[in-house]
Amino acid sequence: MAAAPGGAVESAWRNALAAQLAFRGAVLDVSGSTSRLSSEFSRLAASTPGIAGRASGLFIRYVDHGVQQLRWLDAELAATTRLANAASEVKDPDMQLALLRLAGPRLEAAMLGSLLLAVWLDFLHLTDVALKQQFYSVERLFVDLDRVQKMLEPAMVALSSGESGQVEAAAKDIPMLVGHLTREFAATREAMRMGAEKLQKILVLKESIEALTLLSALKFSLPSLPPSAPATLGLALMMGGDGVMMGTRLIVSAEWVEMMRQLVRAGVLSLPAVGAVVRIQAGQVMMAQSHDELPKGVRDALGDGPEVRGMRVTSRTGAGMNEPPRHHVLPKEFREWFEKRGFTGEMDIDQFCVEMEQAHHEAIHGGGDWRLGRQWPGEWNRMIMRALRNAETDAGRMLTRNEILDIVVATMKRDRIPVNFTPWSGR
Repeated sequence: MAAAPGGAVESAWRNALAAQLAFRGAVLDVSGSTSRLSSEFSRLAASTPGIAGRASGLFIRYVDHGVQQLRWLDAELAATTRLANAASEVKDPDMQLALLRLAGPRLEAAMLGSLLLAVWLDFLHLTDVALKQQFYSVERLFVDLDRVQKMLEPAMVALSSGESGQVEAAAKDIPMLVGHLTREFAATREAMRMGAEKLQKILVLKESIEALTLLSALKFSLPSLPPSAPATLGLALMMGGDGVMMGTRLIVSAEWVEMMRQLVRAGVLSLPAVGAVVRIQAGQVMMAQSHDELPKGVRDALGDGPEVRGMRVTSRTGAGMNEPPRHHVLPKEFREWFEKRGFTGEMDIDQFCVEMEQAHHEAIHGGGDWRLGRQWPGEWNRMIMRALRNAETDAGRMLTRNEILDIVVATMKRDRIPVNFTPWSGR
């Protein structure tokens, strides 16, 4: 399709290309973060003087827990990459953006999950140091880690669900959760410091008593100085200005912010998810002062333009809408037909639903009674399947998945159905 320079079609292609590049850049960043996490978990698993060697491996289960969480993160990133590849193969720029939006919740889940897993890794690093230095109660460390794991678990379960609503709900709570865990981390570190000071005082007392030959009978057994140097609690950690743990996490740069801005404007990523990451990275672990306005730090990071000013962190209910029906643009009664042509996994036909008003949904199906509606030649399911089968007859072969999507998107645009898909949730 030709278009004059600066025309609407060229603009659409330019926007789709910008979104593709930003999306792949974001996936690459999160993949780098998960690779570093994997490397750190492997190192801790081999830390025999510390986490892997104390109390017959009592703490190794917590390293294994991190590795298990990393598996679903890697699976989400793999699915996200496949959807991005599928988006790059279709011709229509609107369909490209629609496929990226389908992958958006998966990328959000991986991004936020890697943040929480990095927090977990920070606690494991701290535990590893405490076990090596031997000036903090092993029992207390075990209880502390168990409590942190239980605090992180609900958010991780929501993120790993793959359901966009659960991901957004978790995103809104994650900054506060990280803030609370930051205080827990600081308290544990302070207790370790005090323990080290007490141990040093005892060792000084022991040396003083041993120096008094007249009181040699008073010698008694006291804890020996650990072979390692005084506690260095930094390791891979770095504390932000507001006490937020950083170091194993994604580092925010101007390029990263620009990627997020592109993806938010394209509707690929949601404001709650991006806002949560920006607030955590900026150390602004606080909720918005007003329930319908973005925090100033988020607005500053995303750019205070009209697009961002018009965005609000809200649900459909908060926007005054009831949950609308979801229309399968690929008719579900022909699921097997579509599966034979490549619509499986993350490209299952349940991913290709469109939210629309009840009246509109009934209209494209020929009215409220679907049985009577099927008799109308213009009914959506009859019409789209006729177009697809005619195309296969003309081609003399099965259509490919991308060819089917090209036909579907052209029909959607003709009937003024928005090319913006929402996965089916069984309603």
